[in-house]
Amino acid sequence: MSGKKISVLIADDHSIVRMGLATLLEIEEDMILAGQAVNGRMAVDEALRLKPDVVVMDLMMPVLNGADATAEISAKLPETKVVLFTTFPTSDMIASAIGNGAAGAIFKSAAETELVSAIRAAASGKTYISHDVAKLLASDPPVEPLTPRQKDILGSIVRGLSNNDIAKELGITPTAVREHTIALFQKLRAANRTEATAIALRKHLLPEP
Repeated sequence: MSGKKISVLIADDHSIVRMGLATLLEIEEDMILAGQAVNGRMAVDEALRLKPDVVVMDLMMPVLNGADATAEISAKLPETKVVLFTTFPTSDMIASAIGNGAAGAIFKSAAETELVSAIRAAASGKTYISHDVAKLLASDPPVEPLTPRQKDILGSIVRGLSNNDIAKELGITPTAVREHTIALFQKLRAANRTEATAIALRKHLLPEP
């Protein structure tokens, strides 16, 4: 970093977390707090305004989730690196954010020193995936991206609709619904509708109502 302090934007909707991270940055001689954001949209806006070296990003945030905010920041500010700092997310959410350009990922249960290491690694152009995150990704592989039609059908299955009901609702034939459902179950690694529903809810595969 050639003596330049690493500027960090904190993006988290919990004030106590932001306060704790701000205090942590004050202790580190090579880091400085650039700003704070309370939701994903604000994180993008503040990143564009402040152009920090690193954004510490929570995944579960209002207005715009962390994965989508990461995508926007990575696309518009490639020099700004994003480190995911989150609690109990799914492997799919983490994988999505990493696919969107995140340079690091650790859980909030990690030691403070690990977050500092992740920030330094990201600022120097490296990727930092904590052991716990890597373990989650290995034990619960992300689901292959669903097509819009598969998402529609999955949503209908979660609502308890039959194939005939889904066909009427979507304006397609029951045979087409059955074919889409078979492909959907293969992606989810689900044996039946009950398993598909459980996976969809656990992995947050559908938008919030």
